[in-house]
Amino acid sequence: MECELRSPNRRNAGRGRSDQSGGARPRGPRRRLRAHLRAARTAGLALIETGSGSEEDLLDRLFALLPRDAGYRHEHGARGHGRDHLVPAFLPPALVLAVRNDRLDLGPWQSLVLVDTNVDNAVRTVRLSFIPDSGAAR
Repeated sequence: MECELRSPNRRNAGRGRSDQSGGARPRGPRRRLRAHLRAARTAGLALIETGSGSEEDLLDRLFALLPRDAGYRHEHGARGHGRDHLVPAFLPPALVLAVRNDRLDLGPWQSLVLVDTNVDNAVRTVRLSFIPDSGAAR
């Protein structure tokens, strides 16, 4: 299963936000599952509180750590594209999350966000797979 996230503004870092399930629902009888999410190679996934300024704080820190004009050796695409290839070293491009009652099992203020500084791509695909939970810790 895949879902697309569209950047609202190509000049800024693209980012998407889940609605706890992203509309994706496992099919079949209810059971304990894990959701495996995988983003594009120059994007990262994060679990943060949203709507309180944390999104902007995260991008501010990321841009301070990885400025666009830092003389990256990786040079193609938009100016500073070398930074985009370093983002997954700090924000993982893949996550495994618990699913309970057909929804991602997140904390009360947590949201899943896609962090994508690559302005060359207005649309990103996130792959979603459901994996049966082994049931070790309940």
